Amino acid sequence: MGRSRGTWNTKATWLAGGALAAVLALTGYVALSGGDDGGKDTPAGKGGASASASASPGPSATYAPPQDWTEPNQWAALPRGKRTDSHGSQVGFPKSTDGAVAMMLAANTTDIEGEKSNTDEQLRIYRSYIGKADQSATNAEQIELNAQASDKALAKQMGVSAGQPLPSGAYVRSTVVGYKVIKQSGTEVSAWLLSRVVQKDGEMKKESGSYTRTLAGAQWEDGDWKLTGDATARAQSDVQGQAQPKIVAPGDPDFNSSGWTAIREAS
Repeated sequence: MGRSRGTWNTKATWLAGGALAAVLALTGYVALSGGDDGGKDTPAGKGGASASASASPGPSATYAPPQDWTEPNQWAALPRGKRTDSHGSQVGFPKSTDGAVAMMLAANTTDIEGEKSNTDEQLRIYRSYIGKADQSATNAEQIELNAQASDKALAKQMGVSAGQPLPSGAYVRSTVVGYKVIKQSGTEVSAWLLSRVVQKDGEMKKESGSYTRTLAGAQWEDGDWKLTGDATARAQSDVQGQAQPKIVAPGDPDFNSSGWTAIREAS
């Protein structure tokens, strides 16, 4: 199956693509994502990267998916939210492990193109999916300022003026393609998320992409799942000292050995 090699060269690209990781980091979450830890988790013959417990959020820059397809051992069709909120986000997920993971998937699915900016997506995720205890005017302001800075850098990279729509055919998209549950109960779920982020700078440009790994924790709050700092901190404690799942694409043999579950279209 044809997949492009990961090619990341700007912080703006990560902030635009890894919205969940960026929001978690800016709101004081202990979020782990793909970063360089000296190659401890790098498969032989590949350029994969992994995160250590002290890593800051960021994408893997060098992983090259294999040409041959190995069928994932585990697939999941996660539920949809019952409704769309005032920010345009899917909410109202079932009180189950699958429901919690489905919320995490929704919180890390972004599409920046045309007049839709990274700032729009970052604030939408923050308002729709972050727990009440972690909401504050200061956090919202910091998220907006950082997202605006990344929008300016992305606009410059794509050759348009700051504040203008991206070029025709240009986009940055993030989609969760796999997950691994760490711990689960009736009111709290933590998991690793494996995402693919792709960027295209215009209609005639070639799409580039990379895979990221993010740690997230969710709690049941007011009838829905929300990302919370407390749950994410407990998740970090739970994985401390453990081997982290490799950053590999579905279809890679290491996807199965790492314990990832692939995602089908939502039911």
